Amino acid sequence: MRSRLRVLFITSEVYPLCKTGGLGDVSAALPVALRALRTDARLLLPGYPQVLAGVKYQSKVADFSHLTQFPPSTLLSARLSLGGSAAVPVFVIDCPGLFQRTGGPYMDEFGRDWPDNVLRFGLLSKIGAILSSDDSPLAWRPHVAHCNDWQSGLVPAYLHDYPGWKAAVLMTVHNLAYQGIFPPGSVAQLGLPQRSFNIDGVEYYGNLSFLKAGLYYADHITTVSPNYAQEIQTEPLGFGLQGLLAARCDRLTGIVNGIDTCEWDAVTDIHLVKNYSSRSLADKAINKAALQRQMGLAVDAELPLFGAVSRLNYQKGTDLLIQLAPQLLGIPAQLVVLGSGDAALEHQLSVLASNYPDAMAVRIGFDEALSHRVEAGVDCFLMPSRFEPCGLNQMYSQRYGTPPVVHATGGLKDTVIDCVPATLADGSASGFVCASLSSGGLMHTISRAVLAYRNKRTWLRIQQNGMMKDFSWRASAQAYREIYLELSENTVN
Repeated sequence: MRSRLRVLFITSEVYPLCKTGGLGDVSAALPVALRALRTDARLLLPGYPQVLAGVKYQSKVADFSHLTQFPPSTLLSARLSLGGSAAVPVFVIDCPGLFQRTGGPYMDEFGRDWPDNVLRFGLLSKIGAILSSDDSPLAWRPHVAHCNDWQSGLVPAYLHDYPGWKAAVLMTVHNLAYQGIFPPGSVAQLGLPQRSFNIDGVEYYGNLSFLKAGLYYADHITTVSPNYAQEIQTEPLGFGLQGLLAARCDRLTGIVNGIDTCEWDAVTDIHLVKNYSSRSLADKAINKAALQRQMGLAVDAELPLFGAVSRLNYQKGTDLLIQLAPQLLGIPAQLVVLGSGDAALEHQLSVLASNYPDAMAVRIGFDEALSHRVEAGVDCFLMPSRFEPCGLNQMYSQRYGTPPVVHATGGLKDTVIDCVPATLADGSASGFVCASLSSGGLMHTISRAVLAYRNKRTWLRIQQNGMMKDFSWRASAQAYREIYLELSENTVN
């Protein structure tokens, strides 16, 4: 390609402005890594209040009052500083009727889906499609529109029948379980052609699915780990879309997410009581004692301290963690849990913590600083997810010398090397992998971790192995760039 590769990264969330999960982290880190590889990546975001407040140097660059299916909106050009890097260009959709409200990006303060989500993210997709075509009011036009999850899944559907020039479309699935399903009347409401409402199009079991549309019409599909790319082609993790994904397997690629290695670095982390490295792991114990004090636990250097930072739901295996907690604490050991989610699971965890005040502590909610202190302070990190497309905390944990216990699924299987004699010998062991997720299987894996923890020489080797692994975005960004280059061969320069 003669000119610099241009990519429009379309996303519904970006850390630190708005984040509900891994998508927010990816949206912050991947564009930065792409720009370091001489790719002109720019973001397209909904204009939530926190986005409008967080971006700088805003200027109006387009008016979209002519889109009759949607409330009037304008497009702002702005800059956003991400990860301590130079500012990244962003386009923000300023539509007060759809985005100016309290609550989260998808739900209100009571946890209920916004009733007009079909329009809110239909608008995101529609404007993403316009900016990716020769109808764009901007001089800057992308070679590739990179869509993320269901919220931008209609971009390739809107572009499908467009007669003029249009960018290629890459669709990334961060979690197939969330599919953006709406009633069939939404097809007309969104201005999609009625002929698209069939099995070879946007129709999904009698409804409209944003994600199905993206998977069907996109030029290429990626997901966030090679193992997850295989898992979603069959039940149960295909969630009804396994047939389509299997049929498109030649256009499906798994690329493991990276992590922000500036934000997550035990050597420089501003949230820690004491910074440390693989050469000064003795200082990790200072963070453990500080976390024990902060969480009201008995300060004991010898007790293994387990931790979990997670959404509290069935997917994440929170119910298994609750079931095993008394047995885990009886090892003896300690447990710290940070997260929020299902109200019943939150309550059960809180009751357990009150029953074991010296050994178990629970904080309900999201606390970025505390999440860093948990990663640094605990001895072993628990991720008993039933499925996990990629996962980030298992990579944070290894980087912080905190071997994780994980289920062999998705990106967890791709990024954690089980501690067995062969992997200890070859220097690759970095955690503990549960092959079959059950209460017995998980407890057996935890017991293996405790045995290793009691052998200080073995534990140090596992810690150092994990800390030496490269989880930066550079390799992953290069893999995305290669796909962009392939897709962009038929777009303008």
